[in-house]
Amino acid sequence: GKRRGSKNARLPEKVLWMRRMRVLRRLLKKYRDAKKIDKHLYHELYLLAKGNRFKTKRVLTEAIHKMKGEKVRDDKMKTVAETRKLRARNARDRKSKRAEERTRRAQETAADDTA
Repeated sequence: GKRRGSKNARLPEKVLWMRRMRVLRRLLKKYRDAKKIDKHLYHELYLLAKGNRFKTKRVLTEAIHKMKGEKVRDDKMKTVAETRKLRARNARDRKSKRAEERTRRAQETAADDTA
């Protein structure tokens, strides 16, 4: 037999697109319901899928794992930065207290010397 009709007439691109969107959206819903992704990441990935960023389910799952890893790394960096800021603030406070103590002692000794 011969092929009659264009590729798009035989299997429309729209049908392929709808199948792909349904597969990707189903996966995103499943991950959201299973609490694997939060609603913010879900929404971001939903819009990326709609914008033709992910060709297959596998590409989408890889992107999810990558984004989750980045989120964990960012959270870890934030906690490290917070602890460093707190440590620096405490060191500054201790240093200023020591300086105040020194100036107070110097003033007391100066007052004792004049008296």
